[in-house]
Amino acid sequence: MSKEDNLNENWKKDFPILKQQATNVSRRDFAKFLTLVSGGLMVGSGLVAAKAYLLPKEEVEGEHFVCKQDEVPLGGTRAFVIEGSKIPYILIHLENEEYKAYEQKCTHLSCSVFYKPGTGIIHCPCHEGSFDAMTGDVLAGPPPRALPKLDVFFKDNDIYVKASEEGKES
Repeated sequence: MSKEDNLNENWKKDFPILKQQATNVSRRDFAKFLTLVSGGLMVGSGLVAAKAYLLPKEEVEGEHFVCKQDEVPLGGTRAFVIEGSKIPYILIHLENEEYKAYEQKCTHLSCSVFYKPGTGIIHCPCHEGSFDAMTGDVLAGPPPRALPKLDVFFKDNDIYVKASEEGKES
């Protein structure tokens, strides 16, 4: 048996489907499939937009305890969730001794952001977005708007947050 005959025989063992049994997809069937998938994506996008419009984002109300001042070192962070909410926040103890609190989701695609100590930058690793740690404003990348901010205040040695006064005015 020649090498070519051997290859042909092995191929037939590996793929035992006869050409007559193979089903070809016609252009019409393929176009129907693409139309169905596109329609499904359009309906899904519409549902997401309707949800965002009909069920607005929950607002922070009242004062909320985060932690003690000595629990967050200079240049350090503390992740927290406000009671009754599912939104993650980040408390940052900046190198200039100030405390800032922001939503921990990037305004581009909701990836988690983190603070880069010593740089004054809050970074989103998904698409290289950067925010100013002092203001929450966008410095670079695709995020369309600043990070939502919470006001930080103190009662004795305790750190509390409340809805930002700036956010209420706009």
